[in-house]
Amino acid sequence: MQQPLQKKIAIAFCLLAIIDLLGITAEINWLHFIVKPMLMPALLLLLFYTNSVAPQKKLLMIGLFFSWLGDVFLLFEGKQALFFILGLASFLTTHIFYILYFLKIRSAPVSLLKKQPWLFVLVLAYGVALVWQLYPYLGDLKIPVMIYATVICTMLLCSLHIFSKINKKAAGFYLLGASAFVISDSLLAINKFYQSFAYAGICIMLTYCAAQYFIVRGFIEQQNE
Repeated sequence: MQQPLQKKIAIAFCLLAIIDLLGITAEINWLHFIVKPMLMPALLLLLFYTNSVAPQKKLLMIGLFFSWLGDVFLLFEGKQALFFILGLASFLTTHIFYILYFLKIRSAPVSLLKKQPWLFVLVLAYGVALVWQLYPYLGDLKIPVMIYATVICTMLLCSLHIFSKINKKAAGFYLLGASAFVISDSLLAINKFYQSFAYAGICIMLTYCAAQYFIVRGFIEQQNE
């Protein structure tokens, strides 16, 4: 990142993420409620001030907007189950827009998935294994969770698909972001449906913040090429 404004916004996002994690660790709920909804707007600003005429930028911005909606809905999931469904739907929409963004990237080099088809099998096996483990505990959410798992694994596959089509730095950030998103959502699902574990909130938010930042950083590095 070359622009001073971009650096300042990126630092602000990192500080907000740290404050949010501290709030979760210290169980200061009011701090978490204030800071969490500020995370995605910070990344939206970072994207907004990235010089680019690429029309795909709007897809990422829409994805971040739905992530913000998901963040807000999940803050209230403890009060009513409907908020979890709304949060799930919001993040599902985010992943769909990220998939569309990745698929819009076109260039001559062959897809990494064509050169290394075992990666497709690996991601597919992970998705199936996760759903298989969670399935007995999902209740009425079996179909929504299966759909969600399919979409997020597809998003990860799309980041692998474009890996050879863009510069290595941008490709690396996209893959890190997509992978961290899968990890974050997997941890959330395990903690909610299968078995709660220590420091779940910290692990989920840390991987989530990293995922969103890396995806945005991938776009910035791609534009700086």
